Amino acid sequence: MTEPMKNPPIAEQRPHSYSRHGYTVSDPYHWLKDQSYPQVDDEDVLDYLKAENRWFEQNMADQKGLTEELFEEMKARIKEDESSVPQKDGDWIYWTAFDEGAQYKKWYRRAVAGGADILILDENMLAKGKDYFRLGALTISKDGKLMAYSSDTNGSERYTVKFRCLDDVTDLADEVCGASGKWGDVSIEGTIGNIVFSADGTKLLYGLVNDNWRVDQIFMHKLGTEQSDDILIYKEPELGFSAGIGLTHSEQYIAIATGDNETSEVRLVPTDNPTAEPILVSPRKKGREYSVEERDGTLYILTNDDHVNFRLATASLDKPGEWTTLLAGSDAFYLTDMTPFKNFFVTEGRENGLDQVEIRSYDTPLTAERIAFPEASYNAGLDDNPEYDVTKLRLSYESMVTPDTVYDYHLADKKLETLKVQEIPSGYDASEYATERVSIKARDGVMVPVSLVYKKGTRLDGSAPLHLYAYGAYGYAVPPSFSTSRLSLVDRGFIYGIAHIRGGDDLGRDWYLQGKLMQRTNTFNDFVDVAKGLIAKDYTSKGRITASGGSAGGELMGAIVNTDPELWGAVVAHVPFVDVLNTMQDESLPLTPGEWPEWGNPITDKEAFEYIQSYSPYDQVSAQDYPPLLITGGLNDPRVTYWEPAKWTAKLRATKTDDNMLLMKINMGAGHGGKSGRWNRVQETAEEFAFILWQMAMAETQE
Repeated sequence: MTEPMKNPPIAEQRPHSYSRHGYTVSDPYHWLKDQSYPQVDDEDVLDYLKAENRWFEQNMADQKGLTEELFEEMKARIKEDESSVPQKDGDWIYWTAFDEGAQYKKWYRRAVAGGADILILDENMLAKGKDYFRLGALTISKDGKLMAYSSDTNGSERYTVKFRCLDDVTDLADEVCGASGKWGDVSIEGTIGNIVFSADGTKLLYGLVNDNWRVDQIFMHKLGTEQSDDILIYKEPELGFSAGIGLTHSEQYIAIATGDNETSEVRLVPTDNPTAEPILVSPRKKGREYSVEERDGTLYILTNDDHVNFRLATASLDKPGEWTTLLAGSDAFYLTDMTPFKNFFVTEGRENGLDQVEIRSYDTPLTAERIAFPEASYNAGLDDNPEYDVTKLRLSYESMVTPDTVYDYHLADKKLETLKVQEIPSGYDASEYATERVSIKARDGVMVPVSLVYKKGTRLDGSAPLHLYAYGAYGYAVPPSFSTSRLSLVDRGFIYGIAHIRGGDDLGRDWYLQGKLMQRTNTFNDFVDVAKGLIAKDYTSKGRITASGGSAGGELMGAIVNTDPELWGAVVAHVPFVDVLNTMQDESLPLTPGEWPEWGNPITDKEAFEYIQSYSPYDQVSAQDYPPLLITGGLNDPRVTYWEPAKWTAKLRATKTDDNMLLMKINMGAGHGGKSGRWNRVQETAEEFAFILWQMAMAETQE
């Protein structure tokens, strides 16, 4: 039996420093980055990570009862044999389903003409015997006879593509396409992103990950050959750009899109001739983003070239770079997507921060039929609409009090048909909950929206605990969506808030731009100011606020505990991007060159170096009291490498002046998304909430 640890692990400090732009930076925990990465085999590094995991398990042991109670609550709200709404695609109807108790999905189809349900993929069988499994892309040839799918079995996000014959397959436990020798046992290693069949189903296009986890090459694989024989379709020459592929909605073209976080470029190849010379739509221009759709030889280009909130332009295939405005950019409406169908097209966007779906005629595109949704704050948009010629649209809808709802919108009579409302087996009554959208003034005068949900009867006199969540980067807007797990806090008296801070594009593209590069600290200030504003409005009080965020949201957590530690009762930082200055100077890391447009390049730009250093959470750790902290990471994470949370934890332990709990958990066989499998993910959420309730002195189990 392992002896209990009397004290938390203390990482050794080893001298290491570097100089740049006239500054010398000391980094005594630099050694926690294994120099053989992505192989992590340094025994000193592994010993430290294992010790931290032991400290986590030891300290959470007394919360096992609460963690299990939370897990059972959350699990009881999930329909175990959940299935998706079937959707027609060609001659087949497709859907997914879970078996009771299963961690992973099964994929089914049935012929439109009738017949038995056919199991085409069982993720549980693929995951059997593995500590980690995640399905990546899945695509089926146009004739419906062949399926290609990709999977990752260690969290490194380097996927392997395999094939499966779908005609006459009944038992899929071991029946892999190629068993008859027709295709052989060929698999395609080292992919990420979409995989796309050619029109005749004999070829497959995919993106290959290089040693630095960047897709810089698009290959075509011919069925029945080895990967070594694959044909290079496109090679990206620029270090910071990554390439990806996708089908246009008409399925006439494969789009090869390449870019970084501020610039894009698109090429098109015909699906019936993928080795044809790619059509370059328009050469890249720094700061210009665009995406492309196609209908009957006309290109539809969504671009920010003359308005920050994007316009929709058209061009001919013959002259793809000559763009004519179809829908002008708008200060009021942020245009986020366009989907062409045979007889109409759909535009999506946000107005006053709320999702809008609009149907437009090709003949009169300036006139929009806007689909009305029933609540004042919600999350809505197109769902799965694989077919091009349709008379109804599949939509998804939810709010902070309304469970996920799937609709069909019938175009002829302009009515929503409810197909499915998320079932909560243990029971849920939306009338017992209230949701609000309030605005808080930030320190520079900007009004920041916050979505709140709480149980009716919760006292709004400053006494309630409040949990505040945000992301705030890359233009990702956190939607005011529904969560069954969240109810375990709300039912215990918490107000749950989502802060729609700058860095996301919640209020338009400029909202995002105000939180990146040399305006990055607006994101952190917004979060702090939202917390203070909610205190001022008597939703909660200082020290009664818990907070969480992951990845770039974990960076946010690191910043706000440095600047305003007294506000927080407990903070959870998942896979936190906290070693910003060092990471942005390491060109060998997977994401760094492509991230410079988001954060700045401290290698070449002294001002960027100084600014990043001024907020980088790891660099700004100081001798002060910190709130209780739970920090997570993944050993195989290629997005936020394991040493970022590890170095931050080590420095906090050595520097902070309080005795508050500091725990770090590193998943030794997973990556950026934590453990795989739906129940494993629920278990990790239960651990997080147990930590929060424990630190808020609310850890009593319910009778």
